[in-house]
Amino acid sequence: MSDEAKSGATPLEGDGKRILLVLGTPKAGSFCSALAEAYTVGARGQGHVVRQLKLSEMQFDPILRDGYDQSQNLEPDLLEAQRQIHWAEHLVFVYPVWWGGIPALLKGFFDRTFLPGFAFKYRNRSQLWDKLLTGRTADLLVTMDTPAWYFRWIYGAPAHRQMTRTILGFCGIKTRRLAQFSPIRPSNETQRQAWLRKAELLGAGV
Repeated sequence: MSDEAKSGATPLEGDGKRILLVLGTPKAGSFCSALAEAYTVGARGQGHVVRQLKLSEMQFDPILRDGYDQSQNLEPDLLEAQRQIHWAEHLVFVYPVWWGGIPALLKGFFDRTFLPGFAFKYRNRSQLWDKLLTGRTADLLVTMDTPAWYFRWIYGAPAHRQMTRTILGFCGIKTRRLAQFSPIRPSNETQRQAWLRKAELLGAGV
């Protein structure tokens, strides 16, 4: 559930963009949370309307039990997430890379939420499909313990390709910026403060 939905607040919407930030980590109090808040501060400072979905606080089954063979009723938090995605012009995903991929909770969120008829639609007797979320853009803020150069050249950046191409791109969402913050584990306070300033500037530059 979004912060605003829980508080009942309805921000005034002017000329700023409608931004939905999805915090895709199950770990409370992580550096991803700090990055999300910094980005939000930067965006709101420029007059944009920012709503947040924190997956760790949402109640839903992350497992798509029968694929698309049978319908699986959406929990209220996922129905709200779909409404927020439709509302948004710009999406922001903040998450860590674990084992070279996105966290299971974030993958489960996509499995359960980005459904046929909502995010995409296959055409009858065709290998082509309609991208139902076309027109939206996205920023990705990603933390890793692996150095960025090693993740790209040795591992082939599998999590980045999955997000930008086979999930967001498949549904018509164009990734504008992918910011990597790594390596996290050996970083010091000075480095982390610099990263938070970068996240704030990314929000201000939407």
